[in-house]
Amino acid sequence: MAAPMETGRHFGQWIGILFFLGGFIPSATALIEGLYCGTEICYDVLGVPREAVKSDIGRAYRQLARKYHPDRFSSLAGETRESAHQKFLLIATAYETLKDEDSRRDYDYMLDNPEEYYSHYYTYYRRRLAPKVDVRIVILVTVVAISIFQYYSWWASYAEAIAYLSTVPRYRIQATEIAKQLGLLNKTKEKGKNRRSKEEIREQEEEIIRDIIKNKIDIKGGYQKPKILDILLCKIVLFPYFLCAYVVWYCKWTYRFTICREEYGDQEKLYIIRKNMKMSQSQFDSLEEEQRDTLLERQLWIKYNYEVYKEEEEEEMKTKMALDPRWKRYRRWMKNEGPGRLTFIDD
Repeated sequence: MAAPMETGRHFGQWIGILFFLGGFIPSATALIEGLYCGTEICYDVLGVPREAVKSDIGRAYRQLARKYHPDRFSSLAGETRESAHQKFLLIATAYETLKDEDSRRDYDYMLDNPEEYYSHYYTYYRRRLAPKVDVRIVILVTVVAISIFQYYSWWASYAEAIAYLSTVPRYRIQATEIAKQLGLLNKTKEKGKNRRSKEEIREQEEEIIRDIIKNKIDIKGGYQKPKILDILLCKIVLFPYFLCAYVVWYCKWTYRFTICREEYGDQEKLYIIRKNMKMSQSQFDSLEEEQRDTLLERQLWIKYNYEVYKEEEEEEMKTKMALDPRWKRYRRWMKNEGPGRLTFIDD
């Protein structure tokens, strides 16, 4: 009976000694392969204590970097180029870990709390994969680049629209009449050295017509003249203003037409019609004045009238497609030789 008790007493003493010594041994279980210096302690790699200041860490790094630089491996006994290179990388990793206060604090926390295994992985890779540039700067540069591209592409579309309208007889005749009224095309013929060729005169007349179309004709829709306030950057900057303006407008609309039951004006009727037709403002603006008058005459701001109008438009479209020769050919091809049919070629 005394022997088992003596054995248990000795076992307890050994356990106590191990726990006591464990307090003086670095936490080796906190060293994870792939994190920081791997299974090495970064402080030991640089040969500095945990209480070392930043200047001591920098001094130790420079000494070891000069010693283990791969270009000087021949002066080290028992070192090869590969081993010197790996040692140099480990020294650089240790220095990168300890020179930054945030990274050093995370590393010390890992040494002191080895049981938080997954948390150490998350902290390490979150800091390592975090962008080096401020995200706000990246977003700002992206928005500015998109805005510049928007503005110049809109100007290109506007220039294409002007060039196209210059060839349309309707607008060309109007522009020519305006130019004659302004005396731009009624200049006396030039003589002598100042006389120009027919090509030069024609180019000047075309330029005058394009300028009149650009300045006198109001182009609406997707090809309208670009405005600086329509680009993305201005919309983002002015978003609080637009939001407040919309809230004020919505409150006024609700008060006037829902609470006070006022009659809709022409602008309000057109707004409701545009919403029923699910068209953007630029698309609706591109409609001819006669089309808008027709929409108002049919009272399409009333939901029932709009549904009737929509059904009529669909029926009219079906009739046009049924009478269109190209559509007939397409239906005939789908019926006889469409992609759903199988054909076999005789050998």
